[in-house]
Amino acid sequence: MAQDRKPIVGITQGDGNGIGYEVIIKSLADARILDSFTPVIYGSSKIFGFYKKLVHEIDQLDTYVINSAKDAKPKKINIVNCLPDNVFVEPGQPTPESAKSAIAALEAAIRDIQNGDIDVLVTAPINKKAMVREGFGYAGHTEYLQNAFGVKDSTMLMVSSRLRVGVVTGHIPLRDVAANVTEEKILSKLRVMKASLKRDFGVDEPRIGVLSLNPHSGDGGLLGDEEQNIIIPAINKAQEEGILAYGPFSPDGYFGIGQYSRFDATLAMYHDQGLEPFKALAFDDGVNFTAGLPIVRTSPDHGTAYDMAGRDEADPRSMMASIFEAIDIFKSRQAYDSLQAGKMKEKKLDDNQPNRRSGRPQIA
Repeated sequence: MAQDRKPIVGITQGDGNGIGYEVIIKSLADARILDSFTPVIYGSSKIFGFYKKLVHEIDQLDTYVINSAKDAKPKKINIVNCLPDNVFVEPGQPTPESAKSAIAALEAAIRDIQNGDIDVLVTAPINKKAMVREGFGYAGHTEYLQNAFGVKDSTMLMVSSRLRVGVVTGHIPLRDVAANVTEEKILSKLRVMKASLKRDFGVDEPRIGVLSLNPHSGDGGLLGDEEQNIIIPAINKAQEEGILAYGPFSPDGYFGIGQYSRFDATLAMYHDQGLEPFKALAFDDGVNFTAGLPIVRTSPDHGTAYDMAGRDEADPRSMMASIFEAIDIFKSRQAYDSLQAGKMKEKKLDDNQPNRRSGRPQIA
């Protein structure tokens, strides 16, 4: 990205019958926000206009319909029409049409970010069940994106100004969690988290707290042996690799007395174990970030909220936090990669001048 160009932020509409458009519109309502980045919304100008009329106290929004992000104009809210002209909106109702529209918007955004036409991706909430019914084939955005970019592993990392929480197992039934908590998975997630904390958040030596699976960390095997047989060996191996991982900690005490504040991130064993305390502590500004991808993707930490759709009740703070977190991570990656390139260049110079560090003159 040229240094004088503002980041181009791709925003997918999500389920058009949920609160996605409302939080997007409210997030972009202040024209001054367009001084920081160029938004490109993937969805429908028709649906955008429908919800704009429902949101009160919104000044004139300067929108511009484009065919591709390559045509995006600064200082405008750019909209890529991915949906049919006859698209129909039913606020509060999950429908096959809204699911298909969410898929189409996501696929269009993925094409553009793969082509380098947008810099980061922010995804509005989707209805996973409805999308699977329409052939989506993935349990959520995280799994879809991991496959789309061909990465071996990624991690759902919930981010706020107060804490960061990752999970070993994501969108699977609770009854399947124990069988899917393995030494290999824990170690893989810790590697992803360490790399992300360094590159995406600028943490030089990240410290990661690891939660137990069972109550009271298994109570010495009385309440389960996963801690002794799986989690502790994984932590030990991580430490041997230079990952500053600690635990396992019992989740109730860990969050209850604020132990999480001692660490740069926390690794939970399953979805609700990590997301419930996260949302209790940081719902307003919480962001879902997919760590481990070659691209930057964030999302609000809430769902479609059908019960609020079309009522002008949706709070945009998590969407706004998602947009600015994506930009911050993008800039952090640029700075980190530039620093690493400089180090590599310096190393090559040192390798070509073996006596440089000692200060001794080279012998002809």
